[in-house]
Amino acid sequence: MIRERRNKAKLEQYYDKFIQEGVIDPNVHPWIGESWQRSKDLGVGRDTFRLDVKLSREELSKRRDRYNPAISFLDGLYDEIKEHFTTYNLSMLFMDQDLYVLKNYAMPFYQKTAGELEGARILEEDIGTSSIGIAYRHKVPFLMFGPEMWIADCQNGDACSAPIIVDNQVKFVITVVSIQQEELPYSAMVAMVLSIKYAMEQHLSMVASLKAKHTILDAVPLAVYHILPGGEVAYANKLGNSRLSGIVPPGSETKGEGPNLSDVLLNYRHTPIFKGFLGVPSYNKEVTWITPRKTYEDITTVVPLSGDDGDVDSIVAVSLPIEDLRTLVAHTAGYTARYSLSSMVGSSQVFTTMQDKASRTARHDYHFLLQGEPGTGKQRLAHGIHQASSRAAGPLIAVKCGDLPPEILEVELFGRGGGEAEGRPGKLELASGGTLFLDEIEKLSAVLQDKLAEALESSQLSRSGETVHRPIDARIIAASDTDLKRMVEKNVFSASLYEIISRSVVRVPPLRVRREDVPDLAAHIIGELASLHNLPPKLLSPEAAEVIMGYDWPGNIKQLQGVIEQAFFRTTGEAITPNDIIMPGEQGLSKAWKEDKDAFVEAWKAAGGNISRLANMLDVSRVTLYRYLKKYGLDKD
Repeated sequence: MIRERRNKAKLEQYYDKFIQEGVIDPNVHPWIGESWQRSKDLGVGRDTFRLDVKLSREELSKRRDRYNPAISFLDGLYDEIKEHFTTYNLSMLFMDQDLYVLKNYAMPFYQKTAGELEGARILEEDIGTSSIGIAYRHKVPFLMFGPEMWIADCQNGDACSAPIIVDNQVKFVITVVSIQQEELPYSAMVAMVLSIKYAMEQHLSMVASLKAKHTILDAVPLAVYHILPGGEVAYANKLGNSRLSGIVPPGSETKGEGPNLSDVLLNYRHTPIFKGFLGVPSYNKEVTWITPRKTYEDITTVVPLSGDDGDVDSIVAVSLPIEDLRTLVAHTAGYTARYSLSSMVGSSQVFTTMQDKASRTARHDYHFLLQGEPGTGKQRLAHGIHQASSRAAGPLIAVKCGDLPPEILEVELFGRGGGEAEGRPGKLELASGGTLFLDEIEKLSAVLQDKLAEALESSQLSRSGETVHRPIDARIIAASDTDLKRMVEKNVFSASLYEIISRSVVRVPPLRVRREDVPDLAAHIIGELASLHNLPPKLLSPEAAEVIMGYDWPGNIKQLQGVIEQAFFRTTGEAITPNDIIMPGEQGLSKAWKEDKDAFVEAWKAAGGNISRLANMLDVSRVTLYRYLKKYGLDKD
């Protein structure tokens, strides 16, 4: 609140009247009268300007560091007007939101040197009534005349204080004190304080806004650049800087300068950036950036920024690295681990030994091999290892090498070159940052074995039909039903590929050597079925457990699962008994469904119309079932 000039003699009378009689004259400003009363009640001394609460040097230094943007800005303002302060005997204090003095400018403040004042607290409870306390309490600028000050030492000068408010909160307080009031009009002092207040609020609001925008830009999974004519990068967000750090020419990293893209991009004149300076925008365009160090691929948008004259002054480029897009797509497509190592069931020594080794192996980042008979759970184990590894946040992609002919499998693994319409990445690229599980790796052709070994050795590949080298960062978990070492000895499997993937080998035991785990596995399968289909849980009777423990299970866990699934859906009660179990080789649905439509329909109903479940029950592939669905004229939906 900016007030008109007051008669100081009368102000002295009002102050003395309150001190002597405790009466506040009606002519006293109500905020000042209230402050006088609080100062009296607090027992604040009236004679001397005391500074009892003060920060240590270390504490003051920390506060100054925290508020450095504000202090630096005020330093700049003061440098422009300091001659004015000297000429008119002005002093200025800058305080934080706790009213600790961060800095003292110009002349001594009420006979206090900068060393005495800086770090001191000057709340109302410390120095009594002052323009500082009133401006702070009421959040408005306030001009106070000397006789209204609580402390006698301060009554020979007038003071104007103003809160610096950002986001509706008092962040700082600034106060200017004038000793020679006759030479400096009050209006000039007030105008100076209000100008400083406005300038600082605008600056700090802009800083806060920029900080928020930088935080947002650093958080988005996009590289953002502001580029000046000629290719100089004026701004880059966090991801953009990380990309730029990889393309700066060797030897220039220590210069502390941003790169000039026209110098480091070999194909600069053929990029959307160059066209952007010609006024041509581009949106979501797939772009290849060729640098001396590496080739990058991005989905890029370039927007020209024009000045008042209509010419392009600069451009904004926003790009999404294709490897990041692939990871995002991989997660969206469900390429994540569904099982953990702890979800695998078993307590036998041979199983727990295998589980412990898998857990240790997961912590390393090298490729490795799972060896075991079909149906032993190698794929579930691969999921668990991926989830326990440092790559758990990345995708887990599985490829069954025996399901596709070599020419199609090559494209599946390495991708296909070509333009935007024809080209596509392979699973090795999509698995970047994560894990690629290659099941039945022994079924890779000799050509693909050598090509895969070369790609893993160099950590880069070329898509089928092109010569561009693309970086890859995928961990391989290979699985084989046969002894790969013997295949290498017989020269039917690549020795170089075997050396790469067999740095650690985990052997998955068959079910016949861990019979004691069979009842627990069966119970786990029953629990999963009940949860998956939202059905009441069922128990495996002791007699049924004896039956399944007495079998060798040549098809291992997969075969056990098919038998248990069939029993689960056949059982009408709460317990699965031996009568509900059709063991492999016994007369049942599986003997007739290939020729008898009614038998197939019965199995189809027992599986609830679920292709995967029926495939497990009948121990056949999904492709085979689709063929029989077509043969019998049944709708797979």
